[in-house]
Amino acid sequence: QVQLLESGGGLVQPGGSLRLSCAASGTISSIAAMGWYRQAPGKERELVATATSGSSPDYADSVKGRFTIARDYSKNTVYLQMNSLKPEDTAVYYCNAHLKRFAWRDYGDYWGQGTQVTVSS
Repeated sequence: QVQLLESGGGLVQPGGSLRLSCAASGTISSIAAMGWYRQAPGKERELVATATSGSSPDYADSVKGRFTIARDYSKNTVYLQMNSLKPEDTAVYYCNAHLKRFAWRDYGDYWGQGTQVTVSS
């Protein structure tokens, strides 16, 4: 069993900041990448940022310079620091982990339950 537990969403005014956290737990052998996606009402889920082991982080153009992703490898945790938030950042944010479980041969994708971020005055 693998679980991704997210926290840190909420309501913030435009220009404000929020920090999301996601901790992976369970029978995990190795995590290749962790990241964040978001889905706004009526839109498809989109990549926000990913942190892949041994590579530089990757960001959506819309969040570059405002959002920062970081991983704590010792805790199987990923963070998303979101600054200068805009109303268009409003969405449900989902944590993703590309990982391999003990005794499993292949890597697979796992998702958190999602956390709401609302940017509004």
